[in-house]
Amino acid sequence: MTDPILDLGPQARIVARLAEGVTDAQLADGTPCPKYTVRDILGHLVGLSVAFRDAGRKDLGATTDTSPDAAVPDLRPGWREELPRVLDELADAWRGPGAWTGMTRAGGVNLPGEVAGAVAADELVIHGWDLARATGQPYAPDPAALEAVHTFLLAAAAEPGRDGGEGIFGPVVPVPSDAPLLDRTVGLSGRDPGWTRKA
Repeated sequence: MTDPILDLGPQARIVARLAEGVTDAQLADGTPCPKYTVRDILGHLVGLSVAFRDAGRKDLGATTDTSPDAAVPDLRPGWREELPRVLDELADAWRGPGAWTGMTRAGGVNLPGEVAGAVAADELVIHGWDLARATGQPYAPDPAALEAVHTFLLAAAAEPGRDGGEGIFGPVVPVPSDAPLLDRTVGLSGRDPGWTRKA
């Protein structure tokens, strides 16, 4: 393989722009992810970008071995400079010819490269939506990434042992079949696409 299955760069840049639009006053606000504030989502994005960067490089170690559930993500000083940098590094790592092949690890779980890349895309698309909704910013994800994530989540919900109502991140939220693709994808992730921030 010489070409990546999906270029994560466009979606990574969208997430970076959303993060740039977050004000300090919004950091403590709630998000569609019940356990996370805006600050936590941003901290999670920094951590997952590093983890999936290293997973794409097959540079396995502490960054790829830590479960995302181990602790609430910490948002360190300097995150406004760090996040766009590690997002770029993540996208660049998954442009490598070997990133999507063989085995790798992320969150302490061994995964085929193709699956890990799909999970990375999912994290960027869904947490981009979380961030946009929580901070009142418009959101139009990269179309190729959105299509890939929808396909990934749809397949996950149809795996043996799941009844179609359980996705990999929680119970699927039913969404009309004629709803926009983003709403259907968000529903498959276990989010309510109708979520709005409190005034």
